[in-house]
Amino acid sequence: MVSVLAGCAGPSLDDYRDTQPELIPREFFQGELSARGVVKNFSGKVIRTFDADISATWDDDGVGTLDEVFRFDDGEVQTRVWTLTPAGDSYHAEAGDVVKPGTMRWQGNAIHMNYVLKVSYGDGTIDVRMDDWMYLITPDTLINQTTMSKWGVEVGEVVLVIQKLGYGDDS
Repeated sequence: MVSVLAGCAGPSLDDYRDTQPELIPREFFQGELSARGVVKNFSGKVIRTFDADISATWDDDGVGTLDEVFRFDDGEVQTRVWTLTPAGDSYHAEAGDVVKPGTMRWQGNAIHMNYVLKVSYGDGTIDVRMDDWMYLITPDTLINQTTMSKWGVEVGEVVLVIQKLGYGDDS
């Protein structure tokens, strides 16, 4: 039975230890970034598309701020401001609509975060667990895949590409 359960386990950061290019959060999340993505429902159908602008800064104590503005295809605009506080070899990650903050860890070209986000649902909100994986593909391109679950059941997925703006410009 243990081998069956192990086969169902997701990836581990150790799986990415030697992958390149190396993803260092403080280096990639610096300056202006742009994102485009989709939101899928529980069956995998795309139900929304979006683009986002991200402004990333770091203070002298190593605390990062990611100021995100999302524009959805239905006209909704959402903002989220992440605060990434150093915690040993990881970051404590929190934002206003994150009801259970996460820990950002990374190795090789991958970042993993797991947190609980308050999302709109009907006339109210629900708390959804977010299992967030990011992979640096080139020095200026990151792919982010997030599985959303409620009570241990997958209810949706977010897939997006984040690009560093102005990367490699000689100006």
